Amino acid sequence: MIDPDIKIIYEDNHLVAINKPSGWLVHPDRTEDITALERVKYYIKVRHNKPGDVFLNSIHRLDRPVSGVLLFGKTSKALTRMNELVKAKKIDKKYLCLVEQRPEPIKGRLVDSIAKNKKKNISFVTNTKRFNPKQCSLRYQLLLSFTNKHLLEIELETGRSHQIRVQLSHNLSPILGDIKYGAKRILDDASIALHCSEMSFIHPVKKEPVRITARVPDNVDWRDISI
Repeated sequence: MIDPDIKIIYEDNHLVAINKPSGWLVHPDRTEDITALERVKYYIKVRHNKPGDVFLNSIHRLDRPVSGVLLFGKTSKALTRMNELVKAKKIDKKYLCLVEQRPEPIKGRLVDSIAKNKKKNISFVTNTKRFNPKQCSLRYQLLLSFTNKHLLEIELETGRSHQIRVQLSHNLSPILGDIKYGAKRILDDASIALHCSEMSFIHPVKKEPVRITARVPDNVDWRDISI
């Protein structure tokens, strides 16, 4: 039986995308929990009656507590060409997030040098060369404000580990639920209020524009958001 929680939002012979729920792993880790990759492989096997092992690999990553567009390559040709688009920065990604504090200014660009502590799985802003920081940047704008939360749209210009989370926390405000980066409280479902809402690119085989969108989660923290 196909996992009823899988939400397919785009599929052709070369690519498949899901709206990943928060809590799903993309790749295996020490928890040995079932991954999004395994779930989608099984979906393809059953839905398309595929014999033997199914070829599938993720084109990008989303942190476990993050939701939204997660894209996979169904063929080696598509995967290779999509990886080339990633390296060439020809894939546009937009995120929506809820933060604790209203940003000032309400629109702008953030540029920081970020390093990662792999043992603690945490990233941090630093200019200290011994940490080997990498420059990262994003653009943000305030879309809506509520009494205790504020909706931002984020356009990534680079793709560093935990980039949005650490840059927003360092410069503007923590994301709701992201206690690793300074949020005041854990959300009821242990997610963080960060959602990959859109990916746009030129199809690696068809050479046509593709725009994939994912609705925000259906939970109490996103209840007021109709985007």
